[in-house]
Amino acid sequence: MTATDKLFAGAIPRIYESHLVPLIFEPYAQDVVPRLRKRGLKRVLEIAAGTGVVTRAMASQLPAAVEIVATDLNPGMLEEAARRGTARPVTWRQADALALPFGDREFDAIVCQFGAMFFPDKVKAFGEARRVLKPGGVLVFSVWDRLEDNEFAATVTSALADFFPQDPPRFLARTPHGYCDHATIHRDVAAAGFARPATIDTVTARSRASSPDVPAIAYCQGTPLRSEIDARDPAALARATAVAAQQIGKRFGTATVEGRIQALVVTVEA
Repeated sequence: MTATDKLFAGAIPRIYESHLVPLIFEPYAQDVVPRLRKRGLKRVLEIAAGTGVVTRAMASQLPAAVEIVATDLNPGMLEEAARRGTARPVTWRQADALALPFGDREFDAIVCQFGAMFFPDKVKAFGEARRVLKPGGVLVFSVWDRLEDNEFAATVTSALADFFPQDPPRFLARTPHGYCDHATIHRDVAAAGFARPATIDTVTARSRASSPDVPAIAYCQGTPLRSEIDARDPAALARATAVAAQQIGKRFGTATVEGRIQALVVTVEA
């Protein structure tokens, strides 16, 4: 990763919530809650909560007695999550996944949707999750599958490679879609001290938007890809976004667009 890969600040949290969450994150937020509902939970920790799409799903669908603590490294993301609100009170807290500010064996479940790819030391982060899990608890985390299995992200990456031919931005391929090898995930989970092997489910969904502009803005302006574009040309953000939208329009149509998204959902029993 580069220094900006995990920096979600400035205008990014707002655009992330308004464009990216409904585009690609909402289907997987709805997928995670049924994986938790029958476990008799008392306390759940969310890591890398972002702007709270999973937090909102858990707050509205888990029993009211279940305490939810939602954390993220970036204050701007937590501020946007708190502004958006939840159906019932949750605890918001800034926290680094590599050094969780909690005691041993405090939580029945830990959830991390599309955050593990950003951990600079994944074994250490998974080890921290294991430390704060109670015996018999569960870690559920999701990561994006290969770039080519996620059609809008792949199209944006290709469009920007044409726009910046001398130095193509590779954020999407490098980080969000860079941690999808099953053997590596199994190895890292085992190295973190989990005795039971992980279960990895491939979950495919459809991403829909009202126009090609929506996914172009979502990826180019609502993720750290924005920082890569700005680093190459501070005046190019609007033009780069327009090029991405044009390529999405060529591939998926100029009105409502729909593309494939695919993720891996990993379940690890403590």
